[in-house]
Parts: sequence; C-alpha cells; structure tokens
Amino acid sequence: MIKQYDIYLINLNPSIGHEIRKIRPCIIVSPDEMNNFISTVIIAPLTTKSHSYPTRIPIEVQGKEGWIVLDQIKAIDKQRIIKKIGSLNKSKIQRIKLVIKEMLVD
Repeated sequence: MIKQYDIYLINLNPSIGHEIRKIRPCIIVSPDEMNNFISTVIIAPLTTKSHSYPTRIPIEVQGKEGWIVLDQIKAIDKQRIIKKIGSLNKSKIQRIKLVIKEMLVD
C-alpha cells in the first residue's frame, strides 16, 4: 500500500525541458484515499543539486543531503514507482503542509 509522506524511488523519465528527470527519491503527497483507489499518485521529487528557496525543504535520505522540490509537484502513474525507501517524520510533514498551503491556498 502506498502511503502519504512515504519516500519512494520513482522513474521520472521521460521528462521535458526543466522538469526533474532520472530515477530518484520522491515524496508521496497525495492523500491515502486517492493512493488506494486510483492509478495515479501525486509526488514531490527530491534532488541533491539545489539551493535554499521558499518552495524547497532540506532533507536527508539514505545518508545524502538534498531538497524536497515542492515547486515540481506532479501526478504520476503508479507504474513509475520502483520501491519504498523511507518515510518522513512529523516535523518534515508539517513543513511540507505549510509550504503547500502557502503555495496553493493562501
């Protein structure tokens, strides 16, 4: 079962232009109800090559420091998911919710 705020290795190829590409860790941001009943999920990709920016949250995954790239949230088919590699703690979840709210609601 795919759960919100778990970290999965996901194949983002092919991509176009400045979209994040390659196989990389991503956070599932879609709610569990959606994850359970439809064939797509909404993800936020992670990258190690970035800088501080209001829509990017620092994170460490599997010993590597990087960024959650909330300005590149996208829906993907579940067929792109390779495997689960982790999950987020409550403080990172709260930070993601705050940034998404600032980006899309307020």
